[in-house]
Amino acid sequence: MSQQGNRKSLSSNSMVKIKEGRVIETIVRWSGDMEFTGISGSGYQVLMDTIPKFGGKGKGPTPMQLVLIALGGCTGMDVVSILKKMGVEISGLEIKLRGERKMEHPKAYKEIEIKYIFKGKDIAEEKVKKAITLSQEKYCSVSTMLAKGCEIKYSYEIV
Repeated sequence: MSQQGNRKSLSSNSMVKIKEGRVIETIVRWSGDMEFTGISGSGYQVLMDTIPKFGGKGKGPTPMQLVLIALGGCTGMDVVSILKKMGVEISGLEIKLRGERKMEHPKAYKEIEIKYIFKGKDIAEEKVKKAITLSQEKYCSVSTMLAKGCEIKYSYEIV
């Protein structure tokens, strides 16, 4: 197995699987031009591409857009689960994310803004605040990883 810094490569016969929820392996296959398909451990596929300026055809989200999508999905799942446990019923949740990237390579995110928009009747603001805080500070693993390299700000609205 070759190594590069702290990065280890997967063996060529490595299977896509999840072991006890700790080890997650996926496959990413090149389809030509700048198009790639990510395949999850359960077989779901995600198409990735880039804009024509960078050799792509714009057929799918870029990897950096997928990072924001993953963050939104992770924190969203936390917040919905926490609110359910608190007995709070919502009829909708939209999470808007905006990431500002550094100008120099590797052009990582330097700041991410998350805005949660809750829909429903009689939603207790203090419970919404608590659910978001728990997600951001304790449960959302995507947020925890990203926060090591960039500032994450969040706000919410109840409509």
